[in-house]
Amino acid sequence: MKKKVIALLLVACMLVGATACGAETKTEGKVLAVQVGPDPETVDPALNSAVDGGIMLLHSHECLLTVGQDGTLQPGQAESWETSEDGLTWTFHLRDGLKWSDGSDLTAEDFVYSWKRVCDPALAAPYAETVLGMVKGYDEAITGNLDALAVTATDAQTLVVELNAPCSFFGSLAAFATLSPVQQETVEKNGEAWAISPETYVSNGAFYMTEWVPGSHITMSKNPNYWNADAVKLDALKFVLMEDSNAAYSAYKTGEVLMIKDVPTEEIPSLTGTSEFYVDPIIGTYYLSLNTEREPFNNVNVRKALSLAIDREYVASTLMEGTYSAAYNFMGPGWIDENGEFMDNANGGQTYISSDYEANLEEAKALLAEAGYANGEGFPVISYTTNDSGYHKTVAEYLQQAWAELGITLQVEIVEWSSFTPMRRNGEYDIARNGWVGDYSDPSNMLDLLYSTNGNNDGKYNNPEYDAAMEVSRTTLDTTERFAALHQAEDILMEEAACIPLAYYNDYWLQSEKITGMWHSAYGYWYFMYADIVE
Repeated sequence: MKKKVIALLLVACMLVGATACGAETKTEGKVLAVQVGPDPETVDPALNSAVDGGIMLLHSHECLLTVGQDGTLQPGQAESWETSEDGLTWTFHLRDGLKWSDGSDLTAEDFVYSWKRVCDPALAAPYAETVLGMVKGYDEAITGNLDALAVTATDAQTLVVELNAPCSFFGSLAAFATLSPVQQETVEKNGEAWAISPETYVSNGAFYMTEWVPGSHITMSKNPNYWNADAVKLDALKFVLMEDSNAAYSAYKTGEVLMIKDVPTEEIPSLTGTSEFYVDPIIGTYYLSLNTEREPFNNVNVRKALSLAIDREYVASTLMEGTYSAAYNFMGPGWIDENGEFMDNANGGQTYISSDYEANLEEAKALLAEAGYANGEGFPVISYTTNDSGYHKTVAEYLQQAWAELGITLQVEIVEWSSFTPMRRNGEYDIARNGWVGDYSDPSNMLDLLYSTNGNNDGKYNNPEYDAAMEVSRTTLDTTERFAALHQAEDILMEEAACIPLAYYNDYWLQSEKITGMWHSAYGYWYFMYADIVE
């Protein structure tokens, strides 16, 4: 792992002493305690690629634009913006008097620095291509010539961005956490360690970090320098760091926390229908990544066989107790093309994978034999890597049984969340649990995951035809041609079983009736910045 975030965190705690990272300090006033996950891998906006870290970043940082409760783009650090007639130039006008959490001035130059930093090959930001690949000069910037990126501050309050081709959803990217501003002086002075100590974690959002006790909590206090601080009712937001859902549930029942994301699966039947248990659809797919650089996963028939041997309806309806929906395509509900739902217009209106499990299983056995492993003979013992939360372990145990039907032996490796994502990103696995929740509703957001050079391409899938289809989607000015290319990309990845879709996501959580003013988005984020606690 290039970024030794957790190790650095422990070092930082020793260096800065007990006040910031080690010993718990008492926060006065109205404090909302919530659980959205364990210690995040990172809270550096440029490096984060996980939902839990993204939720925290929503509260510590603010982008040029934000997403409102109704899903529309709203002013953030920019009070207004416009696009040129040809769609190639976006101009953002920052608010008067913006400040960092340390009280210093925040200007358009801070966004220029931050966006160029995302392109820095030495940083290896996983989202770089996704969020800036359409900006003029990106190809040069990603090789190290950062000044080639066409992002300019024409004055302290005006940011101008030039694109290679029109991008209808660029406003959504300007609201995405990766493109949050970071303070150049602080980052350059502290290096990677800037984002692991409250003393150096300068931010610009509604809250700023005042304490990080690894394995316990991250406390963010109200930022008095935030432009809309008067609307923030909480004095602090406390992220209680827990990976074990039973521990989270116990904390919820005792009132230690008022909202938990990780609900024990065995409690769901008794909680369903109660006023504090919520289930809300989100745009995303729970899928399996196969390390296509390793044998036998470089064999398309092996990948297809593994996919077809899974009873998706059983997984979603029984194992996941209906909190997920069976996935027979990679792209599920909520993604939009020019005719409405992308999913409805894929593969001629038919699912890529049949819902007839028995027929699928017979086809899987034939494909495995064609690959040279009839009845699993000669097939190596393989491993499945996952973290232990929600239904992940249950799904892993099911996969052992499902693939045993093919004569395949599967070993399950359970790892902690802090280790899991870097292991997966670095390709240190055979097969791994994966999942993606949309950052915006354009299908390119998820289909980009399989592009050969994408930083989130955990399976290391590499197909020139797939890349070519994605390139067309990025460069064409014709909307119909663009979405046809995106549909073609899904055709290719499903035909090649580049990954294995399993289920479509819903979020489920427990929330006390004492909380008002918070909301949950279709992208899997909870917004607490304007929440309140009532007795």
